[in-house]
Amino acid sequence: MTHDEYSVQTFKDSVKFYLPRVEGYLEIVREMAAKYSGMSLIEFDGYFEGRFEPVKYTRIEIHTNDVDESQMMEMANRLRQSLKQDSLAFEFNNKLILIGERVRH
Repeated sequence: MTHDEYSVQTFKDSVKFYLPRVEGYLEIVREMAAKYSGMSLIEFDGYFEGRFEPVKYTRIEIHTNDVDESQMMEMANRLRQSLKQDSLAFEFNNKLILIGERVRH
């Protein structure tokens, strides 16, 4: 097979959201699927703060170009709020970022 018979695309940015499977998560998955064409889903058990969580999690992995890290932080915070979570983790180009509710003193 010669290079003329196939095409290759390379995406420089990888974003992985770790969403708890709680009310509202499926709507978020649908929105992301509509927005990003290259996406994968993996379901797993959560293990945080030294214990297994009773809720399953879904990792949504998006491959794209020209995504701004601060935009992803804003998006992660909106997702956290809509899922009514204290925190939400995501990876941006293999860097783990935890978005949490600000503790007020």
